[in-house]
Amino acid sequence: MISFNVPPYAGKEKEYMAEAIDNRKICGDGDFTKKCNSWIEDRTGTAKALLVTSGSTALDMAAVLSEVGPGDEVILPSYTFVSTANAFVLRGASLVFVDIRPDTQNIDEKLIEDAITDKTKVIAPVHYAGVSCEMDTIMDIARRHNLIVVEDAAQGVISTYKGRGLGSIGDYGCYSFHETKNYSMGEGGALLINDEANIDRAEIIREKGTDRSKFLKGMVDKYTWVDMGSSYLPSELNAAYLYAQLEMADVINENRMASWNSYYEQLSELEAAGRLQLPVIPEECEHNAHMFYIKTAGLDERVELAAFLKENGIGSVFHYVPLHSAPAGSRFGRFHGEDKYTTSTFERLLRLPMYYGLKADDVTYVCDKIKEFYAK
Repeated sequence: MISFNVPPYAGKEKEYMAEAIDNRKICGDGDFTKKCNSWIEDRTGTAKALLVTSGSTALDMAAVLSEVGPGDEVILPSYTFVSTANAFVLRGASLVFVDIRPDTQNIDEKLIEDAITDKTKVIAPVHYAGVSCEMDTIMDIARRHNLIVVEDAAQGVISTYKGRGLGSIGDYGCYSFHETKNYSMGEGGALLINDEANIDRAEIIREKGTDRSKFLKGMVDKYTWVDMGSSYLPSELNAAYLYAQLEMADVINENRMASWNSYYEQLSELEAAGRLQLPVIPEECEHNAHMFYIKTAGLDERVELAAFLKENGIGSVFHYVPLHSAPAGSRFGRFHGEDKYTTSTFERLLRLPMYYGLKADDVTYVCDKIKEFYAK
């Protein structure tokens, strides 16, 4: 069986976790947490990175920092994971979904401005498959309308847009280190704060609303409750697990890129024949091989292909049930404009096995079975 995903393992995870235990510091914000934060800051150029318990809680913190509340609106794609929406719904905001581009599956930047009202507070672009949205256009719209940009870069660690790390372009960026991501700590994430003026409050919110981080730095003689917040600190054990992979980030990335490129080369003949569509990477984007997907002719074909692959020992999955079509989506938001590509993409897109250590022969086997399916 070729699994759809295998969590990454670089080799030093157990060693570093044992070191954290020996240091008698496992509750969070120890040496490994700090090393992870510094690695993200150095890699992206963001003003501050804070390791948190998940990509979802990174988004939750960004929503609090954006001061979103009842009566506010947030513009986002419907083609995304529920965490993008939940972060703002939890603050009482209303969602305004817009359509996606047919090439990258990212929010269509040309449709955003028409969706803006006097209630709009945030634009939340999602970098699908680690391929950047058209951020220059989005940032220009945001600045002209005095809006906050929260990048959902859950899938975009080490991806870039015009040389800039995803998550470091908007006001806030949100990473995920879930076991399905390129770099994993089991459950975890990071919040990137790109304006230094927002760092202090972010640290307070992350520390249950207290100024404990200032106390630990010797800036105050005791810490107290000063703002809203929650417990967003991950265990030092999780951070140690992650840091082993961040040290090997480029090695892991090169391995994944080799698999991605092999898929693309071997399936190009089917695209040339008009049988399926392959991913599109805009020239200004450098992606991280987070996923490899194909787009079939329609829903029936996608279902049949997934079943055929399963019969042949190959795991594959689809993405995403559009949020605006879900019960909660209609309750908490509305779709602005025409759903030209969102639902059709959900019906057509199929993700193929992709993970660190995927064997070249397994990639070829998957491609051969896809060719066999279409030969019928």
